[in-house]
Amino acid sequence: RLDKLPYSIRILLESAIRNCDGFQVTKNDVEKIIDWENTSPKLAEIPFKPARVLLQDFTGVPAVVDLAAMRDALAKLGSDANKINPLVPVDLVIDHSVQVDVARSSNALQSNMELEFTRNRERFGFLKWGSTAFQNMLVVPPGSGIVHQVNLEYLGRVVFNTDGIMYPDSVVGTDSHTTMIDGLGVAGWGVGGIEAEATMLGQPMSMVLPGVVGFKLTGKLRNGVTATDLVLTVTQMLRKHGVVGKFVEFHGEGMGKLSLADRATIANMSPEYGATMGFFPVDHVTLDYLRLTGRSDETVSMIEAYLRANNMFVDYNEPQLERVYSSYLALDLDEVEPCISGPKRPHDRVTLKDMKSDWHACLDNKVGFKGFAVPKEQQDKVVKFDFNGQPAELKHGSVVIAAITSCTNTSNPSVMLGAALVAKKACELGLEVKPWVKTSLAPGSGVVTKYLLKSGLQEYFNKQGFHLVGYGCTTCIGNSGELHESVSAAITENDVVAAAVLSGNRNFEGRVHPLTRANYLASPPLVVAYALAGTVDIDFEKEPIGVGKDGKEVFFRDIWPTTEEIAEVVQSSVLPDMFKSTYEAITKGNPMWNELPVPEASLYSWDSNSTYIHEPPYFKDMTMSPPGPHAVKNAYCLLNFGDSITTDHISPAGSIHRDSPAAKYLLERGVDRKDFNSYGSRRGNDEVMARGTFANIRIVNKFLGGEVGPKTIHVPTGEKLSVFDAATKYKSEGHDTIILAGAEYGSGSSRDWAAKGPMLLGVKAVISKSFERIHRSNLVGMGIIPLCFKAGEDADSLGLTGHERYTINLPTDVSEIRPGQDVTITTDNDKSFTCILRFDTEVELAYYNHGGILPYVIRNMAAAQ
Repeated sequence: RLDKLPYSIRILLESAIRNCDGFQVTKNDVEKIIDWENTSPKLAEIPFKPARVLLQDFTGVPAVVDLAAMRDALAKLGSDANKINPLVPVDLVIDHSVQVDVARSSNALQSNMELEFTRNRERFGFLKWGSTAFQNMLVVPPGSGIVHQVNLEYLGRVVFNTDGIMYPDSVVGTDSHTTMIDGLGVAGWGVGGIEAEATMLGQPMSMVLPGVVGFKLTGKLRNGVTATDLVLTVTQMLRKHGVVGKFVEFHGEGMGKLSLADRATIANMSPEYGATMGFFPVDHVTLDYLRLTGRSDETVSMIEAYLRANNMFVDYNEPQLERVYSSYLALDLDEVEPCISGPKRPHDRVTLKDMKSDWHACLDNKVGFKGFAVPKEQQDKVVKFDFNGQPAELKHGSVVIAAITSCTNTSNPSVMLGAALVAKKACELGLEVKPWVKTSLAPGSGVVTKYLLKSGLQEYFNKQGFHLVGYGCTTCIGNSGELHESVSAAITENDVVAAAVLSGNRNFEGRVHPLTRANYLASPPLVVAYALAGTVDIDFEKEPIGVGKDGKEVFFRDIWPTTEEIAEVVQSSVLPDMFKSTYEAITKGNPMWNELPVPEASLYSWDSNSTYIHEPPYFKDMTMSPPGPHAVKNAYCLLNFGDSITTDHISPAGSIHRDSPAAKYLLERGVDRKDFNSYGSRRGNDEVMARGTFANIRIVNKFLGGEVGPKTIHVPTGEKLSVFDAATKYKSEGHDTIILAGAEYGSGSSRDWAAKGPMLLGVKAVISKSFERIHRSNLVGMGIIPLCFKAGEDADSLGLTGHERYTINLPTDVSEIRPGQDVTITTDNDKSFTCILRFDTEVELAYYNHGGILPYVIRNMAAAQ
């Protein structure tokens, strides 16, 4: 049975054997995993204890806020507050804090860094306090890089060696792209911040033993095809196959032709194809990468010896035993074509040769994921405007943001150096990016800068406006910064469908920038090509990108580097010493970080006037007795949604809109508009975040009959209010609320505030066609009931308008509730329908009984005197 087990399942098995104590992990759990082939189809529940937890600062701040509040709660219950300490290593990388305020300037990096420290000084100081107040917590200072690239190049252990015991590295992280580490053979995936906090405190994660899709790779990529083209192809294939809640394990002779950086690119986009993991077992390519990134020969030898001894190393030089998978897919790498994805979803892939016709179809189509409904007579209009004293123009499809950004691609030297070669060839031919295109370069670590300088190619990026703006998440998470006011005015006054092209992983509407309605994911070299073209309305095979200095037309093929050209530069420019020196410097911090003062107390002194860090209300008036299941009777519907409501819709991370309830709250407390910062940066303050819940300006609520924006109808009065004001009104009237939704509710980033926010608004249940895996878990963690319509049914088919009042007929004794049971829901207009209760395990029922996962942990700790 062992020999046939997928490698990803072997990691779950090893953890269960090592942690088998007869209580948290039992012999029966171990047997279930060994018998995976038979137990997985039955959705068997197992516990999993990962080796470590990974946080970034947007999720790290609320996690440390919760830990600090839990210490206070434990003290109030008469127990030792210092019991609240991480029991597994916690790596916290401060990375999500690079707003592109300054671009196209040689000073961009320093200017943006100084602005970030000015804005975020209080948050950074709080995290620095956390690194000293809590044991087992490593904090990587801001300005070091993107969490997932730092994890890949530095933090990933592959094998732990702790007190003489060796065991595989495994990690859960509070960002959905934690899966990038799967490319290194480390089992890792994203979880909700709430679940991560419980894991830190020694709770095993309860999970359904996943099916594993075996994905066989053969052949090799053709000349000029990039890892990004491959990942967008894989994403579309796996979306179509259906891999939600499953592991995907890559294997086959094509593996040897894929660099580790290419594997990490594919693993990174697991959330976009819906899998829990996209796993690449450790082989010789992994070991070579570990040496390249500065891990010692001694460490690499130890990793290889341990994994070979435990049947967890793949040696493609030896005959391969056929492993058993739940289902099978295959791809010949030779068939992959250059492509991009968009304009609104990562899995809507468009081949480059079809892009022009696809764009025109999008202009024609009715408003939707592939449509903008621009009338035919307006499709060719040209908007002329003045840009810093020079004539400029925009059309539908004009590129106004071109960003080389995101963990998905910036850790991959071949696409980064490939992009720099495109910039160089364009410079040599006399092509330049138009000055009104906001270009930026935000690598995931300082290593990228070192190899760009060594290769002599950074200067060509600079000449095309791709100056270094910072090391961290930028455009991909919505930190694009403002567009030039003349560009903004031209777009808004003429209703232009402007485009952004970014080397990111998410392009949901309203995420990248409020004014770019079309957003395309592309490889870094294609980002440069589209920036030079100035539009997505182009057929690169037939139309010129521009006119060169000799007056001749320049085509895409003239600036596109060959695979051999790129490989040559990678070979000569990417060196182990670059990784060593970059990461030795990380631990020393930087002057701005090192000067931050840190209080020494183990309990945090909350400042009631702070708009960044606020004591959360979750544990207020908490007693040792669990509250038990809450009855939901005659609840009103707060919001009525269709399909694909993302966590960006529910809890945006980007800019705080000037007319929003959060803006009003900040203004009332003396915060200037220029200092609003982003929602992501204010996740340590529940007052701001509750007001920012459902505040995405692109959200579509059926109550509003086609109108887009963060409003809803207060059903009893018919008033149109902001979502926050409506929720506050319902709470003041003593009414519970529920949410109706379509398929894939909560897709996108693993954002705990997308569950915390609705809980604070008084939402008691969400009824949808289906949930994204992490979001469903987060709802459970906050005590919100997740319910699914029966197959083939939804709100529309059942004739539900959202104007009804809803009663959820759940037993009030938790012992009478079963995971996955049918639940009857009735309305005040005599409708009755059955839903599936999406508490998936007995442990989740226990969390619900306690009002959420964190109260459950506190009561258990207080009881264990």
